[in-house]
Amino acid sequence: MSKKNTKYIFVTGGVTSSLGKGIVSASLGLLLKSRGFNVTIQKLDPYINIDPGTLNPYEHGECYVTEDGAETDLDLGHYERFLNAPTSQNNNVTTGRIYQTVIEKERKGDFLGKTVQVIPHITNEIKRRIKILAKEDYDIIITEIGGTVGDIESLPYIESVRQLKWELGENNSMVIHLTLLPYLAASGELKTKPSQHSVRQLMESGIQADVLVCRTEHEIPKDQRAKLAQFCNVPLENVIECMDADTIYQVPLELQKQKFDEVVLKELDLPVHKTADLKDWKTFLTKYKNPKKTVNIALVGKYVSLQDSYKSIVEAFIHAGAHLETEVKISWVYSGDLAADNLEKTFKEVDGILIAPGFGDRGIEGKVLAAQYARENGIPLLGICLGMQIMTIEFARNVLGMKDANSMEFDVNTSEPVISIMEDQKNVVEKGGTMRLGAWKCTLRPESKLAKIYASQDISERHRHRYEFNSEYQEVFEQNGMMTSGFNPDTKLVETIELKNHPFFVGVQYHPEYKSTVENPHPLFKELIRQCSEKKK
Repeated sequence: MSKKNTKYIFVTGGVTSSLGKGIVSASLGLLLKSRGFNVTIQKLDPYINIDPGTLNPYEHGECYVTEDGAETDLDLGHYERFLNAPTSQNNNVTTGRIYQTVIEKERKGDFLGKTVQVIPHITNEIKRRIKILAKEDYDIIITEIGGTVGDIESLPYIESVRQLKWELGENNSMVIHLTLLPYLAASGELKTKPSQHSVRQLMESGIQADVLVCRTEHEIPKDQRAKLAQFCNVPLENVIECMDADTIYQVPLELQKQKFDEVVLKELDLPVHKTADLKDWKTFLTKYKNPKKTVNIALVGKYVSLQDSYKSIVEAFIHAGAHLETEVKISWVYSGDLAADNLEKTFKEVDGILIAPGFGDRGIEGKVLAAQYARENGIPLLGICLGMQIMTIEFARNVLGMKDANSMEFDVNTSEPVISIMEDQKNVVEKGGTMRLGAWKCTLRPESKLAKIYASQDISERHRHRYEFNSEYQEVFEQNGMMTSGFNPDTKLVETIELKNHPFFVGVQYHPEYKSTVENPHPLFKELIRQCSEKKK
């Protein structure tokens, strides 16, 4: 599309949190992109943390990392997986970062002695952050506002949207309000009143929703759809039903059936003549729903009670599995429960193991046992970030005889620090945003398994860590069958390891799951699944 000016779509939520604003935003982005528009999606998070980098995964799910090294909300992972396009630090903003910027300006005297207030100073900074993506020549920017309408912490964002709608002018912006229609089993009916109250609360803030997306467990009867349209001041065709689906990847197709994208384009006064091309998406879904094979992979981690802690890993298995027409069943294994006497029982039915990333010493010895079991029993194993470090520790202890081998993260006084803190991290005091982050180059040895898997010796992957393979141990590892197969060309840091004479025993310091999308499943996950299928034969 030849762009005259950027259009803005704001997605708000009501009634309850976790309704799926991120999935609806990503689905809409996919539908609009498939019509030829250049689209991006950003997330505004109301919490006061500067970013999710210091949040416990139990608090907020996984911390997603962008190419440019921003630690962001997990919804950005959905945006990238649906749009098959990278996001950046400009795609995620928190209240903490907004206030930090404003306070820094105040300290510098940028406000010339004026009293600094929520309006206009905080709202001006929010608006600046919303519009900053327009410099990248997007046709449409979708902005998801976290939390729900009525939350105290969300009020500055809602006020900023009100101001922007007026400033941008007619047909240049719109508001999609996502709400819930609860089903009362006792009366056997869906209730519209919570949605009415939510829309009214939005109107009290000066914003009229243009489209209503209703999350529901049951089909919305025509009379209730008409009631919602009448009481919420939206056209009947602008009331969109969003029923629970078997998979999030079905949502775009269900929304397309109701002409959701056409409704949005009409509101923005944009052409709707081109048909959305979702042929590849439908092919992916068909393969995903009709697998020809099944593999069982154990995900060994510390945060398995909240599966969103490993959201990108789970989705990467879905992408790669669908590509190979293989269902990947994940066995969630809490590493703190693993002991020498229950390894056989835990892993006897699995075809492969993934040792997940994480921080801290809880559950570490269980991960070491899992790595040992996979190595000794020929089970395909992929170790990601901390997972690679665990594989290093296990090999040093049980093959090289270094009984005290450990990471300096867990034992700063270990006599065999096979995993040491990175040189540029030694004097770091502040924890937020100070790790090795974002995309870094890696050169793979031409004779390595990984070079064959990637079909390239030069790759780039995203990182999030402070500790590294201690290069002082590289020679003894190599002599005993553990190849250090990938290096950063500038720092010479070891990025990957792989065990010779083993079907698949690969550790990577980076996070391959962040780069997996529906359109481009990650080759490492595809190879792990292939190896699991071979083992099953």
